[in-house]
Amino acid sequence: MDPTQDLFFIITERGEGIPTYIQPGTICYINEKRYFDEVSAESPMLPVKWLGSHFEHRVQVDCLHPLCAVKAALLQALDTEEERLDAFLKKEALEAAADLKEGSPVFVERNGKLRQGTLRYIGSRNRTVFPDCTSGTFFRVELQGGGEEVWVPFTCLRPAPEAPEAPVQEGDRVIFFPDQEKRARRGMVIELKKTNGETMAFISTDRDEQGEKGGAVTVPINYVLKEEYHPSDMESMDTTDPGTVNGSSIILHSRVRVKLGKGPEYGIVRWIGQLPGMDGTRVGLELDKKTGVNDGTFMNKRYFTCPPKQGLFVKLSSCSPDISDSRCDVDAESETVPPINTEDVKRLLVGRMKGIQGHCNSCYMDSALFSLFSCSSVLDSLLFKPADPKDQPIQRTLLMDIVNPLRRKGFVEAGSVMKLRKQLQERGYCPTFTTHEKDPEEFLSLIMNKILSLEPPIKLCSGGSIQSSFCYQIFLDETHNLILPTVQQLIEHSFYSGNLKLAEVPSCLILQMPRFGKNFKMFQKIIPSFELDITALISDGPQQCLLCGGLANEECVECFRDPAFSRNGFKYFCHTCSSQVHSHHSRKSHRPSRAFVPDGWLQAVAPPKDKMELFAVLCIDTSHYVSFLKYGPNTTDWAFFDSMSDREGETDGYNIPEVRLCPEVARYLHMPLTQLAHLQPRDMDDVAKRLFCDAYMYLYQSPSASLYH
Repeated sequence: MDPTQDLFFIITERGEGIPTYIQPGTICYINEKRYFDEVSAESPMLPVKWLGSHFEHRVQVDCLHPLCAVKAALLQALDTEEERLDAFLKKEALEAAADLKEGSPVFVERNGKLRQGTLRYIGSRNRTVFPDCTSGTFFRVELQGGGEEVWVPFTCLRPAPEAPEAPVQEGDRVIFFPDQEKRARRGMVIELKKTNGETMAFISTDRDEQGEKGGAVTVPINYVLKEEYHPSDMESMDTTDPGTVNGSSIILHSRVRVKLGKGPEYGIVRWIGQLPGMDGTRVGLELDKKTGVNDGTFMNKRYFTCPPKQGLFVKLSSCSPDISDSRCDVDAESETVPPINTEDVKRLLVGRMKGIQGHCNSCYMDSALFSLFSCSSVLDSLLFKPADPKDQPIQRTLLMDIVNPLRRKGFVEAGSVMKLRKQLQERGYCPTFTTHEKDPEEFLSLIMNKILSLEPPIKLCSGGSIQSSFCYQIFLDETHNLILPTVQQLIEHSFYSGNLKLAEVPSCLILQMPRFGKNFKMFQKIIPSFELDITALISDGPQQCLLCGGLANEECVECFRDPAFSRNGFKYFCHTCSSQVHSHHSRKSHRPSRAFVPDGWLQAVAPPKDKMELFAVLCIDTSHYVSFLKYGPNTTDWAFFDSMSDREGETDGYNIPEVRLCPEVARYLHMPLTQLAHLQPRDMDDVAKRLFCDAYMYLYQSPSASLYH
């Protein structure tokens, strides 16, 4: 047999002339010259010899499939005819093996696992120069790590993937074939470096070779492929020396932008330090999206905690402070950052490590500041009005360290609030501001009144005198008949029982719910009022007639509890409607009083309504304050904030604040009152229950009081 002068075939089925001991998958051959003689004679049979045999058999042509000498030798290296036929029919592995060259990177299947290696020799074991179709072609592979060599047939090899058009870079998400594993794995390239002249990729994975969390493997670059490649958004990771980056602005819990292979990602710094086996300063990030590779664990050691696939360790030099807020064109040091609008709440404010981070009994202050300043500007005058020189540092801390970061980044670290608490304590206002829990109204009164001397927004009229207040505590007498009240009903009944009116429309109306201490609540549930109609609460303002809608001339206090007309408490009528109403025998004893009528106001012109908009609710349960934002016009536009939602570590750990959307609140707002009244708190959704059952303070604003439009 001469491979240069013979033609090779594989028998694929039984047919005429094939002995019974010859199985499909057997390799045979015929001299090339004789083959063409037989074909010219149009013979249906070919005289062939089996490899290793000198006997000739005439076999039906239809049972034979031609092979080149290279593929015949590759197939002959297999042990059985069944293996040869299977490999021939599948073709892919045979085609790939025929193209392999010495020096090519490959994977070798050994004991059910894939080992990385390099082809050192291709041929028969007796070193035949031409394809040895008798003994077959084998591959000698030098395995990676240790220099071990093995001889294998082509079916035990997997060609290493070819390098993609664009080279793998640091920051790329990749698939790779680690040593000892048969299946490809995924990870992210953290570093590329030369080792003994070969480029190695240091890859961070969610699991290491032993299946432990936070894996990291080093793989030759030839065994690494990009998970996907998009030239339009490709941006390489910064691989400059860490010393070339000013990292002073990147601290724990700060938001950063990190450049990865597919483009920028954003996250929060959870850890800074040195990682084993890696040079330079590294940072552990909790990414906003599930584009990471771990949960804060690296090489089976936990450095921080975050959701799976959101953790990532990168060079400090790959990060920069996140100043990419596209809501407004403001500089990082700008002193005027508008509140977060409805469209940006989900993008900027929702998630873990969002809002204001709690620390050491600060929840009362965290929830109050978050409620007042995240999405409302009604009290922004506090931030800009002239202040006493000794109090200017407090005002600047409030603006620059708390309000601006909250609106720009959606996060305020605990140190900023502690800085404010220390300043308040050092000014002598209270010796326990840094350690003890306070009430929100105590803190707000201190800031607005004693420090920044804000004009109280609430002006109350009673008995001809006017009293000013920063917030109003709702009180009810024992004769009220409320069971499941709305906030609208509560303030009306409170004003009625206290004989109160508003001297003017307040810019901000902070209402404390009726309680006896922090624990005893007068009502099991209170229904939020999105709008507070205070028209009837204004002392010197034109009023509408309850029946005809025209200008009212009279008010009847004694009709307050009469449900015949509406659920509204205060009742105003024009002269005509008042006469009709009080002609009824049950009301003949009423003594309506004269209502305020502006000079020159036409009787037929309906007075405007004065309404306040709900923008936040503070709640308390077991001495812990949380808050709700009413950030949009829909009944589902609610967000829940807890400055101490979770904790990482023990005494040396830190609290994890969280803001989450809670559209489920709307379900209870639309529920029939009788059903809501009989619904037990334990049967309500946890967040919704806190809003309805634990309300401590409602915050309303005048629509015309915003500093930003």
